[in-house]
Amino acid sequence: MRQAAPATAAFVPPRRILMGPGPSDVPQRVLEAMARPTIGHLDPAFQAMMEELKVLLRYAFQTENRLTFPVSGPGSVGMELCLVNLVEPGDEVVVCVNGVFGARMLEIVRRCGGVPVVVQDPWGRAVDVNKVEDALRAHPKARLVTFVHAETSTGAQSDAAALAAVAQRHGALTVMDCVTSLGGTPVLIDAWGIDAAYSGSQKCLSCTPGLAPVTFSERAVERVRARATPVQSWFMDLNLVLGYWGGEGRRTYHHTAPINPLYGLHEALRMLAEEGIEQAWARHRAMHEALKAGLAGLGLQFVVPESERLPQLNAVFVPTGVDDAAVRARLLQEFDLEIGAGLGEYAGKVWRIGLMGHACRRENVEYCLQALQRVLARH
Repeated sequence: MRQAAPATAAFVPPRRILMGPGPSDVPQRVLEAMARPTIGHLDPAFQAMMEELKVLLRYAFQTENRLTFPVSGPGSVGMELCLVNLVEPGDEVVVCVNGVFGARMLEIVRRCGGVPVVVQDPWGRAVDVNKVEDALRAHPKARLVTFVHAETSTGAQSDAAALAAVAQRHGALTVMDCVTSLGGTPVLIDAWGIDAAYSGSQKCLSCTPGLAPVTFSERAVERVRARATPVQSWFMDLNLVLGYWGGEGRRTYHHTAPINPLYGLHEALRMLAEEGIEQAWARHRAMHEALKAGLAGLGLQFVVPESERLPQLNAVFVPTGVDDAAVRARLLQEFDLEIGAGLGEYAGKVWRIGLMGHACRRENVEYCLQALQRVLARH
């Protein structure tokens, strides 16, 4: 018997104010760009847009790296692409772990057959540069140092320039997670000497989820080309992906790129360039200061010390006796406001309040503080 077609209505999502750890609010201008006609991923007009996209990403990353492009997939795919290309079986890799996403890098290094040298720091603290130096001294054959610049699980920001300098002194390349920092706080790939970095489209870049901007230095590209073993992933093998993203007008088919989301990222990056990258950093810092003052007035305590705190991801402890999930549910149901829960060892213990990209506006800060005050008054 033939199955009847299900009767469903069109999905109309509620309008939310997204102030969690991501995704962040997407401007109407970006949504409209994504609604433009779909064309082929090898169409000359689309290829011209791809070239502009690479230039705009170089501006966001503050780099001249030729190999700078968006991977088809979320930030976690960007993480995996960087690591599967730069880690070969038997390679010693210094992996800095100070939260969920450092631990995820560690898991990928292991799956690549790398030999991890773990530098562990407490959740809510930056990576200790001296520990990394000690690890490299103890393991002079280490070929790579991996770290999270902006640890989304805690709101801790590490000193990327100092970590890269230590790695360079010991002849190691660097892989940096800047999923939550790109576009919201300084990310200076060339000035710091970072060899590979990855981000996500859905946070401070104010686009929808599903794309992972990456950038590779010439040193990193040479390391990939000199591999003794094939990259374990066909889809993420840079030697193959470059046939599509690397050539100007000479592209070969690798996979069908997510055409309309790439329109959106192009528009979001145009908006970043129009504002100016330094102005965007300053806006995120100013709104963080305003939020910080308001949270202090509510008696909420930050997880991360001020000197190590990321402006756009504000983790605060849930007050004693307050039901974490109940507060977040009321904010969503009554105020259409989303804030984030804690992850890992912070699950049920912290709230993560995002001020990222288009969501990083004074009216959002004021609305969030007013909503929190009203809901907490009931608890």
